[in-house]
Amino acid sequence: MTNDKFSMTNSQSFQSLKPVHGKAAPKKVKRSSPRSVTHGRRSEGVLLFGRRNSILCQVHDIAFHLGPLTVTWYGILVACGFLFGLWNASRRALRQNIAPEAIFDCGTWLLIGAIAGARAVYVVSYWPDVINAAKEYQHPPWMEVFMVQHGGIVYYGGLLGASAAGVLFARRRKLPVWKLADILAPSVALGSFVGRWGCLMHGCCFGRPTDLPWGIQFPLGHASHPDDGLPHYVHPTEIYDSLLNLGLFAGLAWFYKRRKFDGQVFALYLIGYSVLRSAVECFRGDYPPADLAWGRITPAQVVSIGVLLAGVLLLILLSRGKAAKLETHG
Repeated sequence: MTNDKFSMTNSQSFQSLKPVHGKAAPKKVKRSSPRSVTHGRRSEGVLLFGRRNSILCQVHDIAFHLGPLTVTWYGILVACGFLFGLWNASRRALRQNIAPEAIFDCGTWLLIGAIAGARAVYVVSYWPDVINAAKEYQHPPWMEVFMVQHGGIVYYGGLLGASAAGVLFARRRKLPVWKLADILAPSVALGSFVGRWGCLMHGCCFGRPTDLPWGIQFPLGHASHPDDGLPHYVHPTEIYDSLLNLGLFAGLAWFYKRRKFDGQVFALYLIGYSVLRSAVECFRGDYPPADLAWGRITPAQVVSIGVLLAGVLLLILLSRGKAAKLETHG
């Protein structure tokens, strides 16, 4: 996966391996044409946490099947994060005399906006990948643009699309835009805390090789684990991102009761997320060299600079607006 290019196609269940002298020994398994997780087909193997006696047996990307429909843990966890975040936001809305039902209604708009924005940015940024996927599935590229189930979304695109949808919803319902943004902001971080575990189960957004004791190992055939008979441990960047988002949620939820003006919490979310995302990106290992600026800066880090500046600018403008109102009423 590259820059949150989530791939959601079918994959095989992971099977457990036995540790040998404190380390997991790769086991030869029968598989057909091992391929990168970016294109969705993974071979059998195991996801290992840590170095010693830490085998997590029977880790499954696929949760269950409903006829022809394949339901993955990635989809379940992202959906749970989204719903959990809406519920959390609805509790804050009550304290602002906004009906919780309005938050759940807004959720539909946010979902549509997030998917549309995330997919649009992916298509623009990774058009060659869209063409390759269209060839693989034997249909025109324009049709592949709408095949979100084949994978390919970008988080920052989703944030932009959801923000635009939230503004439209607020205007339509005659709700204060920045007050609504502050209500939702901590919940975005909470949803990311849950959703990133879906990335871990799916095997995307993985990290660079590491010798640290908390390194994890993905299955044989995964982009981070070539079939050379050696262990390949990588940074658990999905967990880094998840825990940092949990901390961001806690900080924003605490600050929410202490905010000085509407929009302040949302602006702080933009600043906080761009910083923590840039930090996690330093440990990512799923970017091809061609995607790195100056050989080391990832696309998400480049976008994070713009998001950080937007958050700072928003803080300045909104705080000045508050000061102007105080002078007017003073």
